[in-house]
Amino acid sequence: MDDRLKMRASDADRQEVIGRLRRALDEGRLKMDEYLDRMGQASEAVTYGDLAPLYADLPQAGPVARREPAAPPQAPSADPAPQTAAQAGAVARSGFAGLPTPLKVLWTIWAAAVSVNLVVWGLVSATTAQLIYPWPLWVAGPWGVILLVVSVAVTHGRRGGQPG
Repeated sequence: MDDRLKMRASDADRQEVIGRLRRALDEGRLKMDEYLDRMGQASEAVTYGDLAPLYADLPQAGPVARREPAAPPQAPSADPAPQTAAQAGAVARSGFAGLPTPLKVLWTIWAAAVSVNLVVWGLVSATTAQLIYPWPLWVAGPWGVILLVVSVAVTHGRRGGQPG
């Protein structure tokens, strides 16, 4: 068991733990700040041993720490095996859906702030009967670029630096 805790965890393992923490939050077993803290730790976890303490005090032992090591890769056959649901989901996970929850929250806050600013700008332009300087671009642009750079860096880092 000690060797399994030293094995590297996958993105799916981290997401599984985050989902379990989310269920615990929904059940009232965790407070929001504790959930956010554990979620951040789960996102940064490297091994199963890093993940196990995050849900050890929650009921119903999770499969992450007990999971058997994956079988060694086999030589590709002439007839490729169909994708499992997890593999298909990982391939389909891209863009906004593939981001960690904290970045999704930041993008949502950014979109809400930009929307409010655009509505105010539109109303001011409409009530003055002139198209005024598009100042919401100064709200949307710099923060949008910063979020985009961080999102790309996180996505690239979570894939192990490999493109695609």
